[in-house]
Amino acid sequence: MDDRTFWVLMDELNRRPGDRHERLEWLRGELRCRPAAEWVEFQARLEAACEAVATDALWRAVSRIEGGLCSDDGFDYFALWLVSQGQGTYRAVLADPDALADVAEVRALAGRHTREWRDDDWPEWEELDYVAQEVFDELTGQEGDCGDAFYEALEAVQETWATPEEETDTPEAAVRTGTPRLDALFPAGASS
Repeated sequence: MDDRTFWVLMDELNRRPGDRHERLEWLRGELRCRPAAEWVEFQARLEAACEAVATDALWRAVSRIEGGLCSDDGFDYFALWLVSQGQGTYRAVLADPDALADVAEVRALAGRHTREWRDDDWPEWEELDYVAQEVFDELTGQEGDCGDAFYEALEAVQETWATPEEETDTPEAAVRTGTPRLDALFPAGASS
């Protein structure tokens, strides 16, 4: 699976109607129709995109939105959610974390205490990280091996990628670090 195909899937996942469960089921169906190697390549691209999100500026932005409650795992789940927003939003937020203020799902959280947020309201999507492995396990009969075969295949793919085919991240120096629009939507101490 090349970078373009990965982002076509993420863009469509973002546009799909239904709740997160229904959208993940759609993605599983799309992956099931592809060769086994693409399931693993999908996961490798997902992980690479998530790794690019790990900047101090984005950590601060997410922490602002979540009222200072963002844990290490929570940030990882945020990265998955951000990738699921599609390539345009992903790249805009990487370049300027304050662009999160333009995302409808984030704006809907403003003025609400985090205790009022439903599970699907949080800008996090842990389950997206398991889709490719679930399809791999299901269609290769590897269920019950704790993902060992999948992760071995994933590691092999990642080792063959000496450098990414296309740049998927924004250099840290080019990332804007201030978030005045997010600060206005989520004043310090308002959600904690």
